[in-house]
Amino acid sequence: MFRRALVLGIILPLVVFIGKLIIVGISKIEFGEFKPVVAIFLLDVSASNRNLLYQQQQTVLKMAKRLDSEDHALIYAVTEDAYNIYNGNPHKTIAMRNAMNKRSEFDSKAYGTAYGLALKKAIDDALIYKADGYVPAIVILGDLENEGDITKQINWNTLPKNIQNTLKYVPDLSLTFLYAHPQKLDDVRQALVPVMSEQKLIVASEENVEQSLRKFAQAIGR
Repeated sequence: MFRRALVLGIILPLVVFIGKLIIVGISKIEFGEFKPVVAIFLLDVSASNRNLLYQQQQTVLKMAKRLDSEDHALIYAVTEDAYNIYNGNPHKTIAMRNAMNKRSEFDSKAYGTAYGLALKKAIDDALIYKADGYVPAIVILGDLENEGDITKQINWNTLPKNIQNTLKYVPDLSLTFLYAHPQKLDDVRQALVPVMSEQKLIVASEENVEQSLRKFAQAIGR
């Protein structure tokens, strides 16, 4: 009995002491505040981008899988116009795939690429969702070629200033440009690196898209 009491007298205080250490340690851990993300995908469905369209659609789905169920996804189809084709949960893969397939059927008349108009709509969305507490991420998938109505194309001379102004209201905005020719992507970097951090600006040609997925996840805090 004496031995059992002695053992309990030593072990019990030790267990209590260790328990207190664990509780204090846990109480000092600072868990990062969860911030929902809105991912805005601009998908080039024009006739000139057909060769890479299927791969781009798969990339949209892969990036959506990296999002949380509490996040939000928007998809815009970009051709001679830019219009929303999906607005909802990023994990509803079938609905997203159906929306992209339905709005990307081949149309030889779909020649233009309204990247500028699409980006303007995406920035407007980013401002709206930021006000609701979301972290906005804009992803452009396409060749970035200027075709069709010039008023709907990206003005690379004014874009840096526009992005700089947007960052005043959306400082955590990230921009991702995928699948364009390396020369085009270099132009993107030259234009935007002076106004935003490289951690928030992701560019990748067809060969490097898979590696860019990790950078995208880091940029949005996932």
